Amino acid sequence: MPPVSDASSRSPLAILQEVFGYTAFRGQQQAIVEHVTAGQDALVLMPTGGGKSLCYQVPAIARHRAGLGVTVVVSPLIALMHDQVGALEEVGVHAAFLNSTLSLEDTQRIEREMMAGRMVMLYAAPERVTNLRFQAQLANLHERGLLSLFAIDEAHCVSQWGHDFREDYLQLSVLHERFPDVPRLALTATADDQTRADMIERLQLQDARVFISSFDRPNIRYTLVEKDNPRQQLLRFIRDEHDGDAGIVYCQSRRKVEETAEWLVQQGISALPYHAGLDAKVRQRHQDRFLREDGLVMVATVAFGMGIDKPDVRFVAHLDLPKNIEGYYQETGRAGRDGGEADAWLTYGLADVVNQRRMIDESPASDDFKRIQRGKLDALLALAEAHDCRRVRLLSYFGEVSQPCGNCDNCLHPPATWDGTQAARKLLSCIYRFWQHGQQRFGAGHLIDVLRGKETDKVQQYGHQSLSTFGVGADLSENQWRAVLRQLIALGHVVAEGEYNTLALTDSARAVLKGDVQLTLREAAEAPRRGKAGKGAGKPAAPADLQGDALARFVDLRAWRAEVAREHNLPAYIVFNDATLADMARVAPQTLGELAQISGVGVKKLQAYGEQILRVLKP
Repeated sequence: MPPVSDASSRSPLAILQEVFGYTAFRGQQQAIVEHVTAGQDALVLMPTGGGKSLCYQVPAIARHRAGLGVTVVVSPLIALMHDQVGALEEVGVHAAFLNSTLSLEDTQRIEREMMAGRMVMLYAAPERVTNLRFQAQLANLHERGLLSLFAIDEAHCVSQWGHDFREDYLQLSVLHERFPDVPRLALTATADDQTRADMIERLQLQDARVFISSFDRPNIRYTLVEKDNPRQQLLRFIRDEHDGDAGIVYCQSRRKVEETAEWLVQQGISALPYHAGLDAKVRQRHQDRFLREDGLVMVATVAFGMGIDKPDVRFVAHLDLPKNIEGYYQETGRAGRDGGEADAWLTYGLADVVNQRRMIDESPASDDFKRIQRGKLDALLALAEAHDCRRVRLLSYFGEVSQPCGNCDNCLHPPATWDGTQAARKLLSCIYRFWQHGQQRFGAGHLIDVLRGKETDKVQQYGHQSLSTFGVGADLSENQWRAVLRQLIALGHVVAEGEYNTLALTDSARAVLKGDVQLTLREAAEAPRRGKAGKGAGKPAAPADLQGDALARFVDLRAWRAEVAREHNLPAYIVFNDATLADMARVAPQTLGELAQISGVGVKKLQAYGEQILRVLKP
């Protein structure tokens, strides 16, 4: 059994200062840590970058120092396990992971360490935690009083209604059933009311205290633009605003991921593809490069990202519409984890709306599941077509009341709107006339041709030039009609159905056709370029307040950190993050005592790197 330390060294605040080098907790961290350290269950909802890992790492250390043994951290991600264990070992906390990357010899060595109670934290995937052999080992630890805490990360994966459902998480109820006196902490960055209720029920956390932090990420600027040559839009966005920055570009299909990554490289952007169809070694190599190198852009499907702790991702871009707001929020939350300025940029079009609805309709899921997914997609479409503050709408979805942020595209550049009531009535009437004329349905292209009075072969084939709606919309361009149709679909007045995405009216269209509803529609326009003056290609941004000698010190510290990271085979931010290096560069400490006052410099890192840092900073 590990030695029982004195009470002062088990204090959460003392651990935060000694081990992690921070002088104070943020937000609800202290309340969560004290609650869990005392042996109570908790469910924690905290946005990405809000410091969730400290909420179980500090209690794990405190309870281990009290002689209570090992904390088991349930994580679905090998990359996250590797990086978090590396970061813990860097600060002097004995941790390990068990997963398929280990040899039999390494696995057995780690299991011996765990069973001896010497280990503070063990990371393992849900399928390992619930298998019979591991359960027997946990039972042995429990009998000897050496099973301290279960921390269930990415707990939203337990919900079948959520965007990241993983069946293995359903078995985690066994932890409460077999070890009811061992506290459990479930954590996630994303959960609406339904997913939250699912987590409580499936993980048997009915008696747990629920901590909900603000979902606001004020450092992220949200921009959603209508598709108009999306590749060029993406390239312009990267070159004008994020040249040389690390970023993630999400695409819906594997083929699009590979083609987009290849095209970006041809345009001089350092980009890599990532999707589940790539060889596992290629995926790992690309992920490692993204974590360890500056200025890389990862083009990926949603298979990439959950658990990626890289703090200096400056943008997340979507070339396709996500499925729901939870997925969008989770993915955009990977930007700006260090608190620095970041962008969430999305381009979407009519085809995205139609395709997402079709995927829901054609899925083999139950009618209840489809209904819920349609509702989630509708909420995302409402966000995309909004005239008002994006952040207010986003936070409202998670039940949080807020004020206009002044930092999203709609706040900075309020979109032009127009009274689209008559245009909408013309469009809806045309769909109705198709059905009345020959009980047939048609897609967006043919509908717009008829509205604009184009006598195509298809128009003549079906005799639609004789319809009363033929040519009634000649005053609007094709792009304007597409925007009207997209917004009518988003508002639920029109649906696209079947293999060919033919259009049909919903019950709510009747009120619009009768003129009982007035529609204010958005004139789509891409937000003006923001730009970053004075930033060269491939050159990561330094904090804006660093100038002259301080900036030179920051550059020297980053170069030193890169060497250390290579020697230790760790991402550079695990050695020290940019914020800590920037503080060192500003203050320029000349003694170990002065260096110890810098936020992020704990006892172990001061011992390991203190003298080296002082040499780098020496005038």
